[in-house]
Amino acid sequence: MIKDGMSKALSLLILAIMAIQLVKPLGLPGLRRRRDFWKLAVLALAAISATALLGH
Repeated sequence: MIKDGMSKALSLLILAIMAIQLVKPLGLPGLRRRRDFWKLAVLALAAISATALLGH
């Protein structure tokens, strides 16, 4: 139950960061351009997969 909420919260956080990246790039290494937002999606997929694997 808590793990489901954790992955949902993590998903919403990553979506928010992706939206911010599209509006104003974060300036972090590898995230200096607006079109780099897809890298955050890959990071989110990996993080959600890790939480799912750890939960089972």
